[in-house]
Amino acid sequence: METNKQKAAANFMEKRYNCCQSVVCTYAGRYGAGEKDVFRMTEGFGLGMGGLMDTCGAVTGMFLVIGLYNSAGDMEDPLRTKMDTYEKIRKAAALFREKKGSVYCRDLLTQKGPQPLPCCAECVETAVEVLGEMGIG
Repeated sequence: METNKQKAAANFMEKRYNCCQSVVCTYAGRYGAGEKDVFRMTEGFGLGMGGLMDTCGAVTGMFLVIGLYNSAGDMEDPLRTKMDTYEKIRKAAALFREKKGSVYCRDLLTQKGPQPLPCCAECVETAVEVLGEMGIG
């Protein structure tokens, strides 16, 4: 059976999904989201939000997975799980930062050239590792 880390890595390295797509598409179906819809929604989140070099797409993907996992989806009571989700996002960001030194693409992109870059593949794998450490997946 393929692990989450293997699937995310294959999404990035073989299928050429961007870093955000690689992470979120690994988990989408498990948490009730259609993989194709998630793929489409996250298309612009690579290279730090559409090439802006801001928050790493793998980190953003990790945050999106946490939302899928943790949200009650209660549109009548949107505060029901919001603060807990925010807390999990902050924890995930801290864990990722401990492992990689930053959550920003401009700091993490240590290589130049066409994708898929090894530094980006490492970020995808790290995002999945953090989710696993948090019991998500």
